[in-house]
Amino acid sequence: MRVTIVENTFSTQHGQVGIALHEAGAAINLIKPRLGDALPLTVDSDALVVFGGEQRADDDAAYPYLKPLAGLMRAYSEAGKAVLGVCLGSQILARAFGGQNLAGITREFGWCEVNRTAEGAQDPVMGAVSDNFHIYQMHTDTFTLPEGAVRLASSAIAENQCFRIGAKTYGMQFHFEANRNVAAAWNRDFPEVIEEMRPGWVRDMPREAAKYGADADASGLALARAWVALV
Repeated sequence: MRVTIVENTFSTQHGQVGIALHEAGAAINLIKPRLGDALPLTVDSDALVVFGGEQRADDDAAYPYLKPLAGLMRAYSEAGKAVLGVCLGSQILARAFGGQNLAGITREFGWCEVNRTAEGAQDPVMGAVSDNFHIYQMHTDTFTLPEGAVRLASSAIAENQCFRIGAKTYGMQFHFEANRNVAAAWNRDFPEVIEEMRPGWVRDMPREAAKYGADADASGLALARAWVALV
């Protein structure tokens, strides 16, 4: 199994997704376009993962690789390969299939409640978790659901938390890869961004981690393993 992973920020943690890929013995082709890596021109792996980042999914002027990345995600999907977009990755995926990116209107941070839809309960990936679960969030942007996509999960703030296109293409707005160690690493790596998004988080995190962290870690790993099983 060969999996291409695209990192959109300078400090990307693979977390639960990385654990599930390691368990499956995946060989990783790592692409860092922010550092000058070129995107593949063709579908050359068994699956594609696109992680999050602070940029807007349609900010082509500042990040000209975003439009080609959207095209690559669509190409993988149309080739019948497994595709996973996380946070920014889900927004780029929505863009790839005609969804509209919406900036700055859905602020969610920390372990937040997400709710499965009826379709999510029957889905091979989203079906791996309970109807209502807490999972890590760090975003302000969202998107409209692409035509033909199936909404699998929602929250009170962002309606489109998870969607599926076809059989193996998934966009997840929430950071299910972010276990407690990843969340702590982000506190160290992005302190100013985190303080702006949720003042007092560094102080509050231990209490919330004790309340939600273990269950969120388990849910994230269950989702990761279920997606990897599709590859």
